[in-house]
Amino acid sequence: MNHRALIFFLLVIFALSSLLFSLMKGSTSVHFDQVLTAFFGQGNPLDQDILWRLRLPRAWTAFVSGGLLALAGALMQVLLRNPLADPYVLGISGGAALGALLALFLGLSSLWLMGFAWAGALGAIALTLLLVRGRIWHTTRLLLTGISLACGFSALISFILLLAPDRILHTLLFWLVGDLNETGLPVAASVFLFLGLALALRLAPALNILARGELDARALGVPTRWVQGQLYFLSSLLTACAVSLSGCIGFIGLIAPHLLRLVLGYDHRLLLPASVLLGGSLLTLADVLARTVAAPQQLPVGVVMTLLGVPVFLVVLARKQGV
Repeated sequence: MNHRALIFFLLVIFALSSLLFSLMKGSTSVHFDQVLTAFFGQGNPLDQDILWRLRLPRAWTAFVSGGLLALAGALMQVLLRNPLADPYVLGISGGAALGALLALFLGLSSLWLMGFAWAGALGAIALTLLLVRGRIWHTTRLLLTGISLACGFSALISFILLLAPDRILHTLLFWLVGDLNETGLPVAASVFLFLGLALALRLAPALNILARGELDARALGVPTRWVQGQLYFLSSLLTACAVSLSGCIGFIGLIAPHLLRLVLGYDHRLLLPASVLLGGSLLTLADVLARTVAAPQQLPVGVVMTLLGVPVFLVVLARKQGV
């Protein structure tokens, strides 16, 4: 077994362990044998309720959200040819967050929240296409347009928060920094993650060439504009799905693909599924900390993830630069 296969195997074990740990730990601990018994519909009814109604939906939502963000980050880094790019850099998440906050502000149901989030993300995509006027794959122009839109969406989000009454302000703020409370099993998001990964893997050979540079890719016969277009829309929709599912959670899309490139290299046939596994595992463990570190009080998982991600990323970056 070569080192890449070994790393991928360890990532699978890490993912399964993080999910199991999430099912066991919380304000009330559940032992492994209790989890196993409850999983098959036997044992204490209280353990079954904890597993099926609370922890399993939340753990799987965290894993799917992390996987979506990590996959979007890996694709975005190829699109912008920048290993430090993340899913939020082009303003797509800002549009999704604005739409979702507007739905919450209007008191609409969770179904409407997802619809508004998708509408905001698609609006941000359309606005970006309009502003770049046919030169979308000039990466500098695309990046600057996305940053400008992100700033505009941030201002509108702040405006909504200023207008929000006190009775819903806490809910809006909690969701904005990443919230996994009151989640059900994310069936639709799980299917979307699987389809997104399948589409991304079909592009993987072209991505390996495109990562060397656009000129080299063209010389080798890669239809760069077509591939870049698919990258942009796929990463944008993955980000929108993650935001509509769990709010704005940073650092997963940045740190997971970046860490994996240090140990796996640039072969996207391995990097893309590995990013899903690592991103999902990291967010699942961050959610366990969010539920337990101040129990029974629950912290926003986005805050916990950022507090963990910042020092880890700075250490990795410093070692890579040799400082």
